Amino acid sequence: MNFISPGLAAALALLAGAVAGYVTSQFVGYYRKNSVGLKVKQILLDTKAEAVKTLEESKKKAEIFIEESRKEAKERESQLRKLEEKFLQKEDLAEKKQAALDSEMDNLKKKAEEIKKIREDAEKLEASKREELQKIAGLSESEAKKELLDSIEKKYESDILARIQKLELFGQEKLEERGKNILAAVIQRLASSTASELTTTSVQIASEDLKGKIIGKEGRNIRAFERAAGVEMIVDDTPGTVIISSFDPVRRHIAKMALENLILDGRIQPARIEEMVEKAKIEIEKIIKDAGEKAAYEIGIFDIDPRLLMLLGRLRFRTSYGQNVLQHSIEMSHLAGMIASELGADVNIAKKGALLHDIGKAVDHEIQGTHVEIGRRILQKFNVDTRVIQAMQSHHEEYPYETIESIIVQTVDAISASRPGARRDTVENYLKRLEDLERIANEFPGVEKSYAIQAGREIRIFVTPEKVTDLEMKKMARDIANRIEQELKYPGEIKVHIIRETRVADYAR
Repeated sequence: MNFISPGLAAALALLAGAVAGYVTSQFVGYYRKNSVGLKVKQILLDTKAEAVKTLEESKKKAEIFIEESRKEAKERESQLRKLEEKFLQKEDLAEKKQAALDSEMDNLKKKAEEIKKIREDAEKLEASKREELQKIAGLSESEAKKELLDSIEKKYESDILARIQKLELFGQEKLEERGKNILAAVIQRLASSTASELTTTSVQIASEDLKGKIIGKEGRNIRAFERAAGVEMIVDDTPGTVIISSFDPVRRHIAKMALENLILDGRIQPARIEEMVEKAKIEIEKIIKDAGEKAAYEIGIFDIDPRLLMLLGRLRFRTSYGQNVLQHSIEMSHLAGMIASELGADVNIAKKGALLHDIGKAVDHEIQGTHVEIGRRILQKFNVDTRVIQAMQSHHEEYPYETIESIIVQTVDAISASRPGARRDTVENYLKRLEDLERIANEFPGVEKSYAIQAGREIRIFVTPEKVTDLEMKKMARDIANRIEQELKYPGEIKVHIIRETRVADYAR
């Protein structure tokens, strides 16, 4: 009996295990391979089935969409057919109407020709009858007419004359009565105040201690204020009051505003005074603008150039014989509108002409010429309606009356100026003398500015130091005094006070 050695047995066992493992691994790999392939096939089958299903659904949706599109196309085609039929119907109707109009036009032309022919026949017949009558009477038409009128005039001459006189007298009385009634009604409807403006303005102060601050050390503050504002300040024993005096209302209001601001600020010294005066000038410009706009709004005129409104607002600080010119113009505009409406004239032209009639007075101290001529040039420059210029230019009878509105403006100017207490001649003459004093001084070369103060008893003139020397300043004072003596009439004497001052300023940084 042969025995296998243990080593051989182990080797055989090992070989058998290896063969078994290999066979097993091959079997497992084959199984796995077959299972993956099956999965892939299954997925492909599922995908194809899904694709077929999707394709069928898409076909159904496409068929539904095509069917709907066909229905919509049919509906649109039906609508277009209906529209086409309507259009054809309207076109036929239009052609029928046009044919009817053409036929009617032909009929009218035929009738017009028939009427023309009938008129010509009637004129021929009338002419032939007239010729026959002239042959029978032995007179022409004009001769017959003249003979008839002459015979009637001789027969009823006294009656006609009496009738004409009666009509003239009655008509004149009625016209005068009508005019008086209109003017009385207009004046009664507008009863405005006629208070005159004076040449002084008072400023109330809280305590008497402020007067010392206003005057300043050795009067330097009050001198600086008078120089900057061009007014005269009166600080007397009147309790709680400082009086500002100047013939120019604009300067007085600037000075009052500046002084009130200085009192509120508390720092009263020359540099601060000049600053406040400049600030007050800006504020007064705003007030002037508001005054012009308010006047136009009150009258109801809204098409005036803003630059004209600025000039109109300046009349708020202008007086004529003591009467405020802006208030006078507003009052005139109201009166002109009432009279124009009564007489059937152009109300807007009359009101605008009255409102702007004294516009030249806003700058008559700067431009040579009468205020009427200056006003005409201003209105022409701003392309104002010619009818407005014609209405305003005749209010002092410098130009002839061209329209009924010009007569209305002249009439209401007389009404407004003649109210009791509206104007004071002596005040106007006094203010005119003060204006002339400044005008004479300002005409000399080198004069920076000038102010008439002390109620016209002194003219204070500031000259530019670079243009006027000390020697020339003395000669200028003499020349100005001579011109004042020659051109003006005044009581007493007038002091000519010329100031030449040099200022240098620098800054430490």
